[in-house]
Amino acid sequence: MMPSYFFAHGAPTIVLEDHAYNDFLKSFAANHPKPKGIVVFSAHWEEPVQTVSAVEGKYETIYDFGGFQKELYEMTYPAPGDLALSRKVSALFAERGIVSAKDEARGLDHGAWAVLKLLYPDADIPVVALSVNRHLSNEQQYEIGRALAELRKDDILIMGSGGTVHNLRQVNWGAAGVDSWAADFDQWLEEKLVSWDLPALFRYQELAPQARAAVPTSEHFIPLLLAMGAGDGTRKAELLHRSYQYGNLSLSAWEFQ
Repeated sequence: MMPSYFFAHGAPTIVLEDHAYNDFLKSFAANHPKPKGIVVFSAHWEEPVQTVSAVEGKYETIYDFGGFQKELYEMTYPAPGDLALSRKVSALFAERGIVSAKDEARGLDHGAWAVLKLLYPDADIPVVALSVNRHLSNEQQYEIGRALAELRKDDILIMGSGGTVHNLRQVNWGAAGVDSWAADFDQWLEEKLVSWDLPALFRYQELAPQARAAVPTSEHFIPLLLAMGAGDGTRKAELLHRSYQYGNLSLSAWEFQ
């Protein structure tokens, strides 16, 4: 089956940058089977009810950031929507008792398009975007991802886009190395993901070192739990890449087989 994935999306400028993580994302497609469709949970789309995009035609590109290079605002990612896949996603949610709504107009925010532009620059794979809700429990987040696991049999790539350590108040723009507190949190997280220790992961706010600094708000962490839930059947997690920017902004990629 197609694995599910978590990709950190870093800063919006990731599409312009030159570093190891950017290289990893650009080489991903050459080393993995091409999916028939992509279902993406973005940290930058928050709704109180699980929302499923149902865009007919191609997506608009949302520039949900300010003060960056002009080149960023000229980029587009006109991926096609897939109404049949949107309906399938909604049906899978309904089967699990997960209430969902559809959105027929919203474009792709940078949490989705910035990563997808590096992974699949031709924008030729149909995309269904999904919202996140920080007010649900970690167990509920996992179950939302698990509800979609069946899609993997149809070569649909389920991905979460966010960041494991994402505290913009703590970033150090001139830092060359990684702050110890960020590395400590990510190391704890790696151990729990590889061992698939759900009880610990669901209580990461209490148990993980430096959790409050690493995850001051949960919207960027939630996509990791969603992607992991989609891999529940096999329960095998592999860290594909991890590096850091600005002292503590974590750039990691996880595969859940």
